[in-house]
Amino acid sequence: MRVTVDRPVLPLGPFHPLQEEPECYRLQVDGERVVDMDLRISYNHRGIEELSTRRTFDQVPYLVERVCGICSASHPLAYIQAVETICGCQVPLRAQYLRTLVVELERIHSHLLWVGLAGHFLGYNTVFMWAWRYREPVMEILEKVTGSRCAYANAKIGGVRRDIPNEMFGEIGEQVGAMAGPTEMLTHAVMDDPVLHARLKGVAVLTEQDARRWCVTGPTARGSGVPIDARRDDPYDAYDRIEWKVVTRPAGDVQAKAEVRLLETLEAIEIVKKVLRDCPDGEIDIHVEEVPPGEAIGHVEAPRGETFHYVRSDGGRCPVRHKIRAPSYVNVPSFRASCIGQHLADVTIALAAVDPCYSCTERMAVLRDAPGGGELLDAATLQRLSVERTRWFERQLGVTPFDARWGPRFQELRS
Repeated sequence: MRVTVDRPVLPLGPFHPLQEEPECYRLQVDGERVVDMDLRISYNHRGIEELSTRRTFDQVPYLVERVCGICSASHPLAYIQAVETICGCQVPLRAQYLRTLVVELERIHSHLLWVGLAGHFLGYNTVFMWAWRYREPVMEILEKVTGSRCAYANAKIGGVRRDIPNEMFGEIGEQVGAMAGPTEMLTHAVMDDPVLHARLKGVAVLTEQDARRWCVTGPTARGSGVPIDARRDDPYDAYDRIEWKVVTRPAGDVQAKAEVRLLETLEAIEIVKKVLRDCPDGEIDIHVEEVPPGEAIGHVEAPRGETFHYVRSDGGRCPVRHKIRAPSYVNVPSFRASCIGQHLADVTIALAAVDPCYSCTERMAVLRDAPGGGELLDAATLQRLSVERTRWFERQLGVTPFDARWGPRFQELRS
């Protein structure tokens, strides 16, 4: 960002009521208009890619489903696809349908959650209460079929961990079918409300050219008229066996992104009904015993967009490399195209419009000496610098050092 003396810089974050996780946008403003922006990510680094190399192949899905609580079916499935490609195994057809069922239920849950939060951010709390009320039956279904409302742990290498009795299909179909009417009502309320039109139409426009230039994905791309969807472009599981359509809108503004998510929710309801109708009988797992040497990628159309997982195996019990690229990592930088030139009051809803997941974008760089190859900053040095920085903040704020406050208590608990 090019900072000039006569234009102040307004930090949005790293802690802000609109942001569920820490992230910092440094906005350079000219009066009430944003003229430049600088994005800082990776305030939360959990080291999931490194932790993955210390887990067995079958344990990793439990880890990566915690990358994001709203995409806790998509991340494990993308990882599992990569491992299954290395193994060269063919997943039973019934397992493919059951996987599709769970990821589409997750899509409904995610989109309705976003619509509700968007309504709350705009001060339209009726939309917030409606959306979350209609989302609740989906959470109950997910709990019935997987045992959990979050971190479902249903997919595994070679299939799924647990079957769903055919007797439950009718009950699930009725519950999901009953959501269609209220969701249509909510969709029309958002698409026809003149107040929402005045607030959202023409705001933070991401043109089709900019969407392609910034390589955005998911509803962010489809809201700008880019018809990309991994479920259609490179089908997996049951998506090439049932009929469904990709939802797009050409405007590229916040209104278009909201419409895409609502219409995708209705489309997901239809996909779930077709999966329940066509799901065949048969095995749910082929029991993969070992993973041979090799490397592969898997990708899944998560609610926010396409999720990539790269996995490399040396024939051992654990991955030797696991790389994750979540959709927010490519969607978030597009703010420079959509937010610059906007009024300051529109920036927060423009940021929320891509449904960013900041923990998904965590990255950490290791500095190495080019001639020798050794690390310039090892783990011990990073820890020492972190402690020194904490002490500096304590001195600036005039607070008692952490060790003095809690050290004796910790020693007491240890003893």
